[in-house]
Amino acid sequence: MRRHLLLATLLLGCAGAASAGQIYKWVDAQGITHFTAQPPQGGDASLVPPAKQPPHPAPVAASATASEDAPPTQAEIDERVRREVAQKEKERREYCTAQRTNLAQLRNSPRLLMKIDGETRRLTEEERQAKIAEAEKAIGEHCE
Repeated sequence: MRRHLLLATLLLGCAGAASAGQIYKWVDAQGITHFTAQPPQGGDASLVPPAKQPPHPAPVAASATASEDAPPTQAEIDERVRREVAQKEKERREYCTAQRTNLAQLRNSPRLLMKIDGETRRLTEEERQAKIAEAEKAIGEHCE
């Protein structure tokens, strides 16, 4: 097994060295073109130049990317900030409405059913009072 591994390693090493060598192109008496590592004896052969690496792509014109990379104007920044503030205010109002509705249900329904751990059950009075306190705290912190 080790011999096979050693032989394969040596062959791969030789293949890499052979690919780095020179290549000759020549035509025999029957008109067949050959490519070999050594020129034929007594015949004329031309050395094949190594393949050139493709050139690097040309840089994109600076004017084309300048508009994309340009920093935003103050008006654009202001507009974006206004939109973000309006979105956050809308989300806050929706949250407050939901909390107030939740608080009203907790206060007005002493026999409240809730789904807890996949099981629907009636809240005890202590649990209901704790939920009321949580809702009041959330409203006090986030709502007007």
